[in-house]
Amino acid sequence: MCGIVAFYDPEINDKQKAIGKMMATIKHRGPDSDGMYTNDKVALGFRRLSIIDLRCGSQPIFNEDDTRAIIFNGEIYNFQPLRKELVAAGHTFTTETDTEVLLHGFEEWGMDGLLKRVRGMFAFAIWDDNTQTLYGARDFFGIKPLYYSDEDGHLLIGSELKSFLAFPGFKRRLNTEAVKPYLMNQYNDLNETFFKGIHRFPAGHWFEYQDGKMKMHQYWDAEYKANNLSFEETVKKIDDDLKETVDLYRIADVPVGAFLSEGVDSSYITSILDPDDVFSISFDDATYDEASKAKALADIKGWKFFSDKVKSDEAMHDFPEMQYHMDEPDANPSIIPLWYLCKMARKHVTVALSGEGADELFAGYVNYGMHTHNNVIKVFTSQLTKLPKKTKVKLAHKIKKMPNFPGKVHLYTNLAEPSEFYVGQSVIYDMDYPTIFTSEDANGILKPSYRNKLTVNSIYQSDFKKVKDLDNVRQMQYIDLHHFMLNDIEQKADKISMAHSLELRVPYLDRKIAERANSIPTEYLVNKHDTKYALRKASERVLPDEWAKRPKLGFPTPIKEWLQEPRFDKQVREMFSEDFVSDIFEQDKILQLLDENFHGDGSHRRQIWTIYTFLVWYKLFFVDYEGTVAKYQHVQPEVASLIEQGKLV
Repeated sequence: MCGIVAFYDPEINDKQKAIGKMMATIKHRGPDSDGMYTNDKVALGFRRLSIIDLRCGSQPIFNEDDTRAIIFNGEIYNFQPLRKELVAAGHTFTTETDTEVLLHGFEEWGMDGLLKRVRGMFAFAIWDDNTQTLYGARDFFGIKPLYYSDEDGHLLIGSELKSFLAFPGFKRRLNTEAVKPYLMNQYNDLNETFFKGIHRFPAGHWFEYQDGKMKMHQYWDAEYKANNLSFEETVKKIDDDLKETVDLYRIADVPVGAFLSEGVDSSYITSILDPDDVFSISFDDATYDEASKAKALADIKGWKFFSDKVKSDEAMHDFPEMQYHMDEPDANPSIIPLWYLCKMARKHVTVALSGEGADELFAGYVNYGMHTHNNVIKVFTSQLTKLPKKTKVKLAHKIKKMPNFPGKVHLYTNLAEPSEFYVGQSVIYDMDYPTIFTSEDANGILKPSYRNKLTVNSIYQSDFKKVKDLDNVRQMQYIDLHHFMLNDIEQKADKISMAHSLELRVPYLDRKIAERANSIPTEYLVNKHDTKYALRKASERVLPDEWAKRPKLGFPTPIKEWLQEPRFDKQVREMFSEDFVSDIFEQDKILQLLDENFHGDGSHRRQIWTIYTFLVWYKLFFVDYEGTVAKYQHVQPEVASLIEQGKLV
């Protein structure tokens, strides 16, 4: 696990100095070593966190005649059989790394052939001196970040946005079009980042860049086609595939642990892995405690259990540093417990397994159609879903116009077309979890130049067209995989773990697991019994029944309580009152929102937190950028201590 940067710019003379500045911004991603390659056109830079072949795995790595060079961030879990195949084909290896397998695999099979064979998480770039072409790719799901700026025949790529800001002459410009979608979603869901001119490279794609021109190619996307396996066969296949996958994901030359919450996703993965060390986190507010149930499972399984409590004062103090590492504002409160979980785990291991992806692949969200606990309503609705499509949609429209009644949301969302109503996680029905901002509300608090007609649902429409012939659950899964998972969940998992020089591996987001999940009949995933039903039944093979049936919690964080604490209300109020805020927001309106939240029932908390997060981020990168760099561009203290003790790996 590492960080990469590169640029194509024949006009820059001192490329080593330029790439060196970019590399310095991501030292936290790879505190072990660095390396670079430059010529008259390109520069490649690399920061290494040693995981495999600790002595000989430094990058860039070159082929036999030094005409091709690679920089790589991630892990290829099936690299060992691929290496044997490449050795048999005549390739000479100088390391034991998965990186070198990618390089020789590119030579042997080309980009398309290579990407059909690999399983893993990755972002990499290969310079081919023979054709004067830069190639690169991002993994199937976008687990590893990759950004690019392609302007005027010059290309920049990197693992983190902050590396672009260090490039000579780069101008920091706010992408004003991203502000409103962020307010509605709690994260930026556009292809262009919050920095004007920098884009996210799409997941499941590769590129070739030659003579100042980029060509993109898609090599993978989720496909849904139900198999004919029985439910019992399906459960066995899930368990078999996860065991095989976790076996691959345990490969490392450093200690491997696991994150453990009280939910089924992490408990299942951890039980298969059976590590020595497991890690959990809770809060100083006893209402938000997943650690006690996690410890109970650890005691049953005989794992060494490490836990810590997040202190509210510490969290509010450290929050700006978290947003610095996120690169773009992200108001998902789970960033906070994840920060301290990674901090704690890094003192003991270099690699940790986690449960991200299970909800998107195995249909774990209540928004997929589980909006009631009433069995009568569930059974009645399931019968209505068998009606012809046009009849269902007409009925849904009639239900929508009716006054509220028990089961209305459940009926409507199971009968209507998701493209009409689905807004991902910006609204979670039937839970004490308020919406963020509607399109109208967001426009109401923004200055005119930041307003637009976008809605969350409108952003999804191009993806809905790709899956319009699938059932409702599959359509919503596809949307979440390409939006919430891609641009929120995976971003925080990568950025927060790498801020602490910790490699986070996510076995559910393996291509083989995804293809298994996507072939399961929908009625095995969501039914009258539960969400994520087939996965829960599979987990019973290694988990006590209590853990297999637990409802999803998702790192609950006491934002509501914090924002009604006078000292934290004051902290947020001071930020809302700063002079720069009036350039973007209707300042009196957001201060009124804060007043209503503090003196009321806290129902504006998601809106307050989303605004506050953006302002914290904006101040870091646009008001006091030099101070931000001076304060936060370093490896974390616990990692620095390990370096000093010679115990980094």
